[in-house]
Amino acid sequence: MASVKLTDVKKVYDNHVTSVHDFNLEIKDKEFVVFVGPSGCGKSTTLRMIAGLEDITEGTIEIDGVVVNDLQPKDRDIAMVFQNYALYPHMTVYDNIAFSLRLQKMPEDTIYEKVTNAAEILGITEYLTRKPRALSGGQRQRVAIGRAMVRNSKVFLMDEPLSNLDAKLRNQMRAEIILLRQKLDTTFIYVTHDQTEAMTLGDRIVIMRDGIIEQVGTPMEVFEKPHNTFVAEFIGAPKMNMIKTELHLIDGHYYVSPFGAKIEVDGEKGQELKQARVKPGDVTLGVRPEHMLLCDQPSEATIPCKLEVNEMMGSELHLHLVTADETRLIVRVPTIELSETRRAQLTYGSELYITFTGKVMHFFNPETGKNLIYHP
Repeated sequence: MASVKLTDVKKVYDNHVTSVHDFNLEIKDKEFVVFVGPSGCGKSTTLRMIAGLEDITEGTIEIDGVVVNDLQPKDRDIAMVFQNYALYPHMTVYDNIAFSLRLQKMPEDTIYEKVTNAAEILGITEYLTRKPRALSGGQRQRVAIGRAMVRNSKVFLMDEPLSNLDAKLRNQMRAEIILLRQKLDTTFIYVTHDQTEAMTLGDRIVIMRDGIIEQVGTPMEVFEKPHNTFVAEFIGAPKMNMIKTELHLIDGHYYVSPFGAKIEVDGEKGQELKQARVKPGDVTLGVRPEHMLLCDQPSEATIPCKLEVNEMMGSELHLHLVTADETRLIVRVPTIELSETRRAQLTYGSELYITFTGKVMHFFNPETGKNLIYHP
């Protein structure tokens, strides 16, 4: 097992394009860390630099306290699972898993024990004599994971291993990776563009944009205390609603006035604003769709909207609303909370009233996008 440390790591290509900027991160022994971000943000490049598949331009990478900048991939004691499986089509499943062990000239009885143990853990014992073309996508991915497992490497790297699978298989394999992590108890670094994978798998999440780390934290930290509007909108589905409004301080109490409403920022959130000494003025107010509430009657704390789209998602509805000034908002409503009569009223053009409480609000600088409380 091993820790991984990246210090001031930078990647610049020959065309002078910088893919990764001054990347600093320390990954603890046996920790599961997920790199997440949109396509082209540098997450796979960073993983490949750790693996030794990409040269670094500046900085140092340490594995278990040893600088590995100049070590070949085979000498770094890492195992990697790729997005495209990278299986040998002419070999059986058994031979694919055993391949790296035979390169190490390991005794065949030891190879047999390692391969069969891995196959049992992954539930692919019955496929050991098959060729990859006879397997489904999920089965092929298990073979690729098994090939990495048998090496007993210090660090386990996974580059978008589930992106080629359909939604049902992705959910199944995600659960299996969680179980696998518990059995292997090793250091994992996992790359994905899917924030659901990041939230469910990671001990910590590294959120990247344009080669820069935007925030590092536990799933709950990045969800509840996003450092900026990019993190706030990237984590959570549907994404957080962003509203341009004003923050007022009246008689020691904070209020916001979105679309003419007056909503107090009370409780813990109000105290946090005071502790951070946030000044009244223009703000970008963030509220997640699941924290917006439908109201039966208008009041000074409600926002009038019209319904544009009603998405039925099974256990919940996603209501796409538009305000008088053409701001678009999304509200998530559990279907169990709605009567049949109320549901029937949710048609195109319906006039609705929404509100939210102070404890679910997030406040961002409208110019820099930084969180005014947690990352001023």
